[in-house]
Amino acid sequence: MKLSQQEYNKRKPNQKEKMIKRYPTKKIYIGDVAVGGDALISVQSMTFSRTADVEATVEQIKRLHFAGCDIVRVAVPDYEDAHALKEIKKRISLPLVADIHFNYRLALIAAEVVDAIRINPGNIGDKKRVKEVVKACQERGIPIRIGVNAGSLEKQFEDRYGHGAKAMVESALYNIKYLEDLGFTDIKVSLKASDVQTTVEANRMLRPLVEYPFHLGVTEAGTIFHATVKSSIGIGTLLLEGIGDTIRVSITGELEKEIEVGRAILKDSGVAKEGVNIVSCPTCGRIEADLVSAVREVEEKTKHIKTPLTISVMGCVVNAIGEAQHADVAIAYGKGTGLVMVKGEVVAKLPEEKLVEKFMEEVEKLAKEQLTQE
Repeated sequence: MKLSQQEYNKRKPNQKEKMIKRYPTKKIYIGDVAVGGDALISVQSMTFSRTADVEATVEQIKRLHFAGCDIVRVAVPDYEDAHALKEIKKRISLPLVADIHFNYRLALIAAEVVDAIRINPGNIGDKKRVKEVVKACQERGIPIRIGVNAGSLEKQFEDRYGHGAKAMVESALYNIKYLEDLGFTDIKVSLKASDVQTTVEANRMLRPLVEYPFHLGVTEAGTIFHATVKSSIGIGTLLLEGIGDTIRVSITGELEKEIEVGRAILKDSGVAKEGVNIVSCPTCGRIEADLVSAVREVEEKTKHIKTPLTISVMGCVVNAIGEAQHADVAIAYGKGTGLVMVKGEVVAKLPEEKLVEKFMEEVEKLAKEQLTQE
């Protein structure tokens, strides 16, 4: 289903969207987490233990939960994994998604207990098998995520279009129609490639053509450094264009970091207003204090704050006063002393060693005040 440009232009952004107008999409539910529509953009991850190892999988899911994950996915490549899902579901509180390829019977087992199924209908087999999976999901009222990866496209699209964005979009449209023809529309779609440009291009191309929510990510992004860079560019670009309803940052072997980076992308792209935005100047010859240590200390001491605040830690007066005017709370270091400012007004002039303590008092005070006002 395609929205006309006129319909899209008439749509009024809600308060959660601020200045970025998200594409209007259907809202679905994965467990108790809403995805699409006016729902907040959720952050997902995936365990790397063998799912049949219930203890290890539950332990990883709990780690993700405490890190701030909204939805978790587990791989289900065989029957032992599928049968372990029931026990895993009993012991966790996060919505659980089963990731299944090729064997439709695994999807039928999983559908009895999980909150969503991730499949590629094209590799499940004939329509009769897909129909059985759809029926199982309809009976429990759970959605299906159509996952299209550039590295595992159906042969007909590879032969005609190669491995680029066009092939991914054609695969997605084919698989969406596959489910729609069976009367199923509780769908979420993902288009992922290890190449950032291909990922962005494919999502841009498909977005105006369907109403379903999008799951964003750059697949096989690598270790923490490369995955952070690739995901920030790819996911961030799409979010700034109003595309995306849920995200996953794929990092090799780094559970909590996936959530940390994902949350940072949402915050720093401006689509999520939560937590502290720290503004600090680059190190240069004008710095008259141990700015690096101060910023690290502030970063550590503000991690727990969920109230959206912009705070500034500046090492000299050249940029400090200007930045402080735009910050909720700011430090401006001088030679041996410095200023603490709230909303651009000086509230204290103190020796260097007392600045962070006073600064944190003001940050905590302002965070509580804003929380009370809400």
